[in-house]
Amino acid sequence: MAINFDKALGIHPHTMVLRAKRAEVIAGNIANADTPGYKAQGMDFKQMLSQAQSKQQMGMAKTHDKHLNASMSLNDGLAYRTPNQPDTGDGNTVDVQLERNLYMENSLEYQASVNFMSGRFRGLNKALRGGQ
Repeated sequence: MAINFDKALGIHPHTMVLRAKRAEVIAGNIANADTPGYKAQGMDFKQMLSQAQSKQQMGMAKTHDKHLNASMSLNDGLAYRTPNQPDTGDGNTVDVQLERNLYMENSLEYQASVNFMSGRFRGLNKALRGGQ
């Protein structure tokens, strides 16, 4: 009997992809903190995860090795952040402290997903070996 990884892992591989994309967006904001006119971007994680879930439920898996992967566009969930601080005159909306906190939070959530996936694979491996 073959193992269906989509059923075994659920939405968790999608969360890792989204968290990696979110880390890129936040890192880009931090890198452009001193760029005049740069507008900080954010990502609606819940919306993107819901899109990933609906695509998984619609059966977007490949049925043949030569088929292309059906993937979501990760840019659809990006939006400009509403600034929490007054404009300093250069038009930049990056709040470095906020971005650092968001990056740390995202990093912890990513690590939690990695730990969950690792545990799931250990369980699958144990099941395949017959509990040894």
